[in-house]
Amino acid sequence: MRIAIITGASSGLGAEYARLLAKDPGLEEIWLIARRRERLEALGHSLPLPCRLLPLDLTQEESLQQVQKRLQQAGNLTIDWLINAAGFGRIGSCETIGAATTARMIDLNCRAAVLLTEICLPHMEKGAHILEICSCAAFQPIAYLTAYAATKAFLLRYSRGLQAELKPRGISVTAVCPYWIRDTEFIAGARETDHEGLFHGFPLATDKHAVARRSLQAARNGHAICTPDLVATLDRFFGALVPDALILHLVNLYRHL
Repeated sequence: MRIAIITGASSGLGAEYARLLAKDPGLEEIWLIARRRERLEALGHSLPLPCRLLPLDLTQEESLQQVQKRLQQAGNLTIDWLINAAGFGRIGSCETIGAATTARMIDLNCRAAVLLTEICLPHMEKGAHILEICSCAAFQPIAYLTAYAATKAFLLRYSRGLQAELKPRGISVTAVCPYWIRDTEFIAGARETDHEGLFHGFPLATDKHAVARRSLQAARNGHAICTPDLVATLDRFFGALVPDALILHLVNLYRHL
């Protein structure tokens, strides 16, 4: 049986990936992972492909163990697609966001993505694809998105290294680095801790369908990094050329747009 595994599948970008991959004639089942069971059930019922629903919190060790156990028990199973879309960010100073929230952000954005990837690797063959959903925030430090940007920088570096490791096996790894996505829950969630209006707006934000569609195509073409919109592409280019001190100053100006 050939399957796709998608985390963060209850809404937003994860759900959009599920809708697109459900049209893939090579897949036989999609495993949907997220915390909110009712959202997973609604999505699963709407897809034309059989779905296995796993309402799990991936920051919990037992959740990762459960995924591993289910994969081992499934028998003749091959993972064609792994999409780590689970993650969240918060806007604010480190004091405002707090240590507990920051720790959970690191656990979900970094630890869970890495561990789930390594749990899935034994079940992947030549031609399989891994998408690690990073962010263009990975290309530079960002004040008041400090921990979030750092988690995405970690995931980007992990993805690049893993891509080199897995190339001999014919497994592609793509780091997806979009700009703000306007039609998901991410922006609203990030602003929960922005009590001072640190980010006034999100000009030129992209949409989830464009990000999902373009990044799936990038993965099929074997691209190591996908910047699926103009702002992210420019950010990647200038982030490699401009010193961090100047980037921090420019981001500070951007926050007031």
